[in-house]
Amino acid sequence: MKQYDVTGMSCAACSANVEKAVSKVPGVTSCSVSLLTNSMGVEGTASPQDVIAAVVQAGYGASEKGSASSPAAANRAAAEDALQDRETPVLKRRLLWSLGFLAVLMYFSMGHMMWGWPVPEFFAENHVAMGLLQLLLTAAVMVINQKFFVSGFKSLWHRAPNMDTLVALGSSAAFIYSTYALFAMTDAQVRGDHEAVMAHMMDLYFESAAMILALITVGKMLEARSKGKTTDALKGLMKLAPQTATVVRDSAEIQIPVEQVREGDIFVVRPGENIPVDGVVMEGGGAVNESALTGESIPVDKEAGDPVSAATQNQSGFLKCRATRVGEDTTLSQIIRMVSDAAATKAPIAKVADKVSGVFVPAVIAIAVVTTVVWLLLGQPLGYALARGISVLVISCPCALGLATPVAIMVGSGMGAKNGILFKTAVSLEETGKVEIVALDKTGTITSGEPRVTDILPAPGVSEEELLTLACSLEQKSEHPLARAVLEKAGEQGIQAGEVTEFRALPGNGLTAQLGDVSLSGGSLTFIRSQVEIPASLEEQALQLAEQGKTPLFFARGQQLAGVIAVADVIKEDSPQAVREMRNMGIRVVMLTGDNQRTAKAIGAQAGVDEVIAGVLPDGKESVIRKLKQQGRVAMVGDGINDAPALTRADIGIAIGAGADVAIDAADVVLMRSRLSDVPAAIRLSRATLRNIHENLFWAFFYNTIGIPLAAGVFIPLGLTLNPMFGAAAMSLSSFCVVSNALRLNWFRMHDASKDKLLPTKKHHKEESVAMEKTLKIEGMMCPHCEARVKGVLEALPEVEAATVSHTAGTAVVTLKAEVADAALKKAVEDAGYPVTEIG
Repeated sequence: MKQYDVTGMSCAACSANVEKAVSKVPGVTSCSVSLLTNSMGVEGTASPQDVIAAVVQAGYGASEKGSASSPAAANRAAAEDALQDRETPVLKRRLLWSLGFLAVLMYFSMGHMMWGWPVPEFFAENHVAMGLLQLLLTAAVMVINQKFFVSGFKSLWHRAPNMDTLVALGSSAAFIYSTYALFAMTDAQVRGDHEAVMAHMMDLYFESAAMILALITVGKMLEARSKGKTTDALKGLMKLAPQTATVVRDSAEIQIPVEQVREGDIFVVRPGENIPVDGVVMEGGGAVNESALTGESIPVDKEAGDPVSAATQNQSGFLKCRATRVGEDTTLSQIIRMVSDAAATKAPIAKVADKVSGVFVPAVIAIAVVTTVVWLLLGQPLGYALARGISVLVISCPCALGLATPVAIMVGSGMGAKNGILFKTAVSLEETGKVEIVALDKTGTITSGEPRVTDILPAPGVSEEELLTLACSLEQKSEHPLARAVLEKAGEQGIQAGEVTEFRALPGNGLTAQLGDVSLSGGSLTFIRSQVEIPASLEEQALQLAEQGKTPLFFARGQQLAGVIAVADVIKEDSPQAVREMRNMGIRVVMLTGDNQRTAKAIGAQAGVDEVIAGVLPDGKESVIRKLKQQGRVAMVGDGINDAPALTRADIGIAIGAGADVAIDAADVVLMRSRLSDVPAAIRLSRATLRNIHENLFWAFFYNTIGIPLAAGVFIPLGLTLNPMFGAAAMSLSSFCVVSNALRLNWFRMHDASKDKLLPTKKHHKEESVAMEKTLKIEGMMCPHCEARVKGVLEALPEVEAATVSHTAGTAVVTLKAEVADAALKKAVEDAGYPVTEIG
């Protein structure tokens, strides 16, 4: 998406006109204009010159974003520059001058005429002089606010009227009619017709013409100030980026602008300093505060090999790092880009308001003309009829309609960014709250993704320390993932491994080695049972651990069992609470895993999910999501490269931030903190934002639906009428109310589950099918990786629908979609290195 800055827009009709003009350019596939940030995102093959030309032809200005020579510096400067609130100071000056002249005008027109306030004798006796003074004061206010007239009549000339057109027409109509009345009053005074002079005096609407402009300027200034606050989160992120970095060049430390840091440069960070770019710690260590990116206030300890991110603060210790991502590629830059893109894109709900805005101003002008004509036909004086028409022009507010969605989207996405939840587009922010099913990848999402030792069961006469020592000695030469968990546990307890000889890894069975004169062995229940006798009580305990989804590893020393160590991929602390919160929202939670059914059910029960889909191969997640989508809107939460197709297929893809870059690229929402509790928080924020948009749209439509008939005089028989000045005041307040309502999102507590509401849930019927099943008894499997291998070779057979494999039970239950010979099943498994003893 190419981004452009657009100038000259003043209301929703302007952004609709620009969008319409650019969409007609050959090669443009989509165009989204943001009135809030005065920016435009264009997709397609059209050249920037053609796009800019279309905008200029429509009566506005445009330029490419970040078109300077130094991309990193220029883009950041351009982005900061674009968010700078230049409108408010200009409008403030305009307002102060307008109010100064308006105060004098109101004193003479209203104060003297209605309440008899004293004026110089010359004006009190000469009504024409009084009228001429009002004309001059009104003209001064009109010159100060000439932007309304320039923009309004220019857009009318381009046949694309906007809000400024309504203001300019209303004010001009009042001024021109008042000027005509002044000439008629002058003629009457020359003729000496005092009654005619006083009658024409009542037809002067100069104060209305000036008051309309002043009140609209008040509204514009309040709106500009509020709009400026909606981008506070984005401006805060930009300010986090350090301006300089201390790099090591030729063994000396030098300070350079952060834009000059290149990938591979060595930089140093001392306590209290911000990290300038993304990198990896090479030397030293310290506690780094990452709250700027993740919202997590507790510092994270960093040591050699750990990644660090730009804009985070080193609170203690000395860090020497190597730059890995610089300029526009840093995590901070990507966050800023995501928040900017979310503001530049349009939510589907905004399309309704856009369609209305496109025809709103011409319709209002037509209604104003019809109103004036109808009142004249009913026999009312021209001044009365014109007042009704002017009221219609100035009370109508397309801005409230146009701002209803973008301000809420900007505040919502900014709030998310501050709390480590990044919505890539306005669509993702709107749609996340509508999900009915959340599919969670087990490994790395519900669980930590790293095997840990969970239970140590020494045999009688063996201590925990002895068991860990011999297990560590045996596993230290193994490359198996479960070995790392044992070594890590031993390291935590300060246990030193002994040096073993004659180490042998028997695929699918276990490990053997010599420690001095003693033989050591370790592995599955089947393997160790062939080596030593296993007490029934210990075997029973091991089977119970297997039922809980853990992998029991048996260890023997000589001819005696030393004990059992259970290893498992443990559930993250916040996972059960996060699942509970989602279910309380009326969302069905499904866990996807490649584990066998028994292990998967044990973990699913601990997490509290509604449904477990086990035996899902990495490339099979996408097809599972496709099936789930038939039952409702689906959000997929994952972190790995193999999750990318499923994230793309889902209605909303949510990537865990610590996961693979490919997964993050494929996702619609990115969780920087890698905590599952941020998923219900993201859904909560989305729902709150959508609710805020509905409130804004209701107010905007309700205001115009009631205001226009009131201004036209429809309710005069009920005694309700509207002066043009009050119409202008109401118009000013309508936009201000919409923006202020959106700013309430800044106080929304997205992690507070106390106000969660259930969505109406669908009844999900599981498809029932009659399928053939066969059970294979297999020897030699000792861990989930063995299970995955057996599962893979069985499911590779065209007749096999699915296979559920358990290394602890030593079985594979195969669901068939067509007849297959037992010999074919046996050959597939035995070719993978696992003996098949029975098929039933």
